[in-house]
Amino acid sequence: MQHSTILGIESSCDDTAAAVWRNGKILANITAGQKVHEEFGGVVPELASRAHQSNIVPVVEMAIQKSGIQVNDIDAIAVTLGPGLVGSLLVGMNMAKGMAIALNKPLIGIDHLQAHIAALYIENPEPAFPLLTLLVSGGHTQLVLVHDFMHMQIVGNTIDDAAGEAFDKAAKLLNLGYPGGPLIDKAASTGDDKAFEFPDAKVPDLNMSFSGIKTSLLYFLRNHPEYATERLNDVCASYQYSIVRYLIKKAQSAVLQYKPASIGLVGGVSANSKLRAEFLKLGEKHQIPAMIPAFEYCTDNAAMIATAGSFLLKQNVQSPISVLPFSRHGR
Repeated sequence: MQHSTILGIESSCDDTAAAVWRNGKILANITAGQKVHEEFGGVVPELASRAHQSNIVPVVEMAIQKSGIQVNDIDAIAVTLGPGLVGSLLVGMNMAKGMAIALNKPLIGIDHLQAHIAALYIENPEPAFPLLTLLVSGGHTQLVLVHDFMHMQIVGNTIDDAAGEAFDKAAKLLNLGYPGGPLIDKAASTGDDKAFEFPDAKVPDLNMSFSGIKTSLLYFLRNHPEYATERLNDVCASYQYSIVRYLIKKAQSAVLQYKPASIGLVGGVSANSKLRAEFLKLGEKHQIPAMIPAFEYCTDNAAMIATAGSFLLKQNVQSPISVLPFSRHGR
């Protein structure tokens, strides 16, 4: 790979992030979160974009300083184009565009979901292809067959809610707070995951659905409101187990159908301890390598943006300064 230094910028939701990638290594990876959303139980788009405006300059400056490079060492600026919150995306994009113009360097627009997959390559630069990836984030749940670094095929998708949304909704129903995934995971660690049964959605092929399990929990708590306190850990463990079991079942079906050389788990929900453990077991069962990024590369971060940018830069792919963000998957 050509010698290069890439600044990555990510602001698709409620994390403002910047990272520096140089010749295959992440020199700095800085993320500023936003606690302002906790009291609302979810991300408020207007508040998110305002917080990004306050955070973007210091976060980028900190990443450059920590990396030890000079601004003029940057060869390209990679930035998230979407999907995400348009107002939030614009903050990161305007920062990236300004730097690209000032430094006279290429601007590389990055698909956020493809960047999550690129997070696998940070610590595994030469994965075995085809690589079947289970992408599980707050807003997306997909099975993606990766043929090589530049060519990917979605083979399974949620038809409604994402797994991350199912965790957040459950945490809200249980009055645990936001974000829900880590809170459910923590409570589940001391619970019995076989205590209660929550149903799988009967969706054909490799597609998925998570609206039904949210509804089942809602009615379960209406019938047994005392369980939200008296048996909280068991409820969390059982609910989490149901989601993880469903994801692994769909992933296994994809493994049997496509026979990949390796499998990968990415996205914010890939930080879930139960899902990580079961995914590694899936790899062992089928005797293929199973890869999961380090925790800092699971949730939204700029290291994955910079890494994804490195492959596009190698192919001389760049974006015009006039490029605009997109809120849904696809431009």
